[in-house]
Amino acid sequence: MKKLLIFLNGYKKECILAPLFKMLEASFELIVPLVVSAIIDVGIANGDGGYIARMCLLMVALGLLGLVSSVTAQYFAAKAAAGFGTKVRHALFAHIQGFSFSEIDKAGTATLITRMTSDINQVQSGVNMVLRLFLRSPFIVLGAMVMAFTIDVRAAMIFVVTIPLLSLVVFGVMAVSIPLYRKVQERLDRVLGITRENLTGARVIRAFHKEEEEKSRFEEGLEHLTFMQTHVGKISAFLNPVTYVIINAATIVLLYTGAVQVDMGRLTQGEVVALVNYMSQILVELIKLANLIITITKAVACGNRVSFILQMESTMPAESPAAYGREDDGQRMAEGRSSHPFQEGDSDKPESDIMVRFSGVGLTYREAGAESLSDIDFSVKKGETVGVIGGTGSGKTSLVHLIPRFYDATRGEVAVDGKNVKEYSLEELRQKVGIVMQKAVLFQGTIRENLCWGKADATDEEIYQALETAQAKEVVEGKDGKLDAAVEQGGKNFSGGQRQRLTIARALVRKPQILILDDSASALDYATDARLRGAIRQMEGKPTVFIVSQRTSSIQHADKIIVLDDGEIVGMGTHEQLLKSCDVYKEIYDSQYKKSDSMNAQLPV
Repeated sequence: MKKLLIFLNGYKKECILAPLFKMLEASFELIVPLVVSAIIDVGIANGDGGYIARMCLLMVALGLLGLVSSVTAQYFAAKAAAGFGTKVRHALFAHIQGFSFSEIDKAGTATLITRMTSDINQVQSGVNMVLRLFLRSPFIVLGAMVMAFTIDVRAAMIFVVTIPLLSLVVFGVMAVSIPLYRKVQERLDRVLGITRENLTGARVIRAFHKEEEEKSRFEEGLEHLTFMQTHVGKISAFLNPVTYVIINAATIVLLYTGAVQVDMGRLTQGEVVALVNYMSQILVELIKLANLIITITKAVACGNRVSFILQMESTMPAESPAAYGREDDGQRMAEGRSSHPFQEGDSDKPESDIMVRFSGVGLTYREAGAESLSDIDFSVKKGETVGVIGGTGSGKTSLVHLIPRFYDATRGEVAVDGKNVKEYSLEELRQKVGIVMQKAVLFQGTIRENLCWGKADATDEEIYQALETAQAKEVVEGKDGKLDAAVEQGGKNFSGGQRQRLTIARALVRKPQILILDDSASALDYATDARLRGAIRQMEGKPTVFIVSQRTSSIQHADKIIVLDDGEIVGMGTHEQLLKSCDVYKEIYDSQYKKSDSMNAQLPV
């Protein structure tokens, strides 16, 4: 939490003025009992109406000054807290944007959203409350006791006994309840988790007729939450009766002592009333302070959770490491060696015709027990089309995710255009690569805004060219507003096939050197899929294409097909070669087409 306080640096003035104005308000509040005492002892005792009116006007003036001070303090506190929250959100969002897929997998999407929203809101609220009340409550408690001593030392000794006793009760109850409130929050998180699962998986629940089971699970979570809230509520409810008993007992003792002192002529009636008012102020401020500390405790816990995310280091900095592969370039050239291990011969230039090369690549996901990819070796020439196929969990997506560095290879080397991907800055590398993910995601806005993600300054001609290649032109033409047609969040107003074609077009607008289609045509019919592949082959500039698919029909015309099984390459070659030499590929093909066709190696139309 302490590390987050750096975001208050731009609000030092507000952090000083807010408590000062709040204490100024408290000072006016401490003067009021003395004015009341004067009204009773002078105005009422002497029947002086003018004096009473003047004192009442003074009280009104003190109230107005206090109001102005309070509003000013609130303005500065809110400005500092809101600015602090804004800075933390910006910093956290920017930090998360720098995460690799490994960090996002580790933290979890739901956790990151919670940190960005409710946790930062709680921290912001804590900062606001601290600036307003953290100094005010102790100031009034101590100020009331000091003012009591200025009135009468003997009566003030009641305050000396009452304040520690009240503090013991208030902070004792708080010490017991705070850990329980944390448990309440944990159980509330569980209920919210069940709710989120039920809402996002409503269709699956209904499809499997699990409504009653989910209701029971939800009700069970609510029962646990209700029990814990009731338990902590009973303990918290103990606070008010006990504090009021103590304060009323102290008031009785104060009134008795004051009456005796009045009879003896040592105190006036107005001074006794002032002492009682100070006693009431102390009670109110101690309750406020207890609630404030509970709020601070929650804010600190949330702040620690935000700090944890901010302290997570990305395994892939946006800029390439300056020292990586460059410090000893001069030495390598002096020795007559190439500056890259994939270069051959005496040439000091990268191989001109190789676009992507994997050399002894292995990938182990964080905290995984075994490698997801092992000993991957292959090279792809510029303009070639490569098909990647294999069973579920064979590592197809993991393989293509290494090219744009969504993950880093844990061993071996991945090179793009003759250069290790780790030597590129992420921006430079990903400008070369266009990728269409398995899940087609569109963002709220317009079709044009979504397609311009690939190229911000793309012209309508470039956009329509990409749409035509992606077989998505008819989708746009069929919408009111064409390119300016609205896209709902997640592209919910488009079908699955339409979303896939639009995401492919988004990648094509950039005209990438490497195009990765990660099972991105699964919702397309065979005819549309065939037209899409044909159009990509005819693209200007002829990019290097990786097609990840479960369909052999989608990759059988590829220049090279890589067959994966359990993270290893078990076959590589053309469609005809693999039918003869690779049992895994033949089994996949046979499962999709008639056995007689596979025996004759006939290609489906």
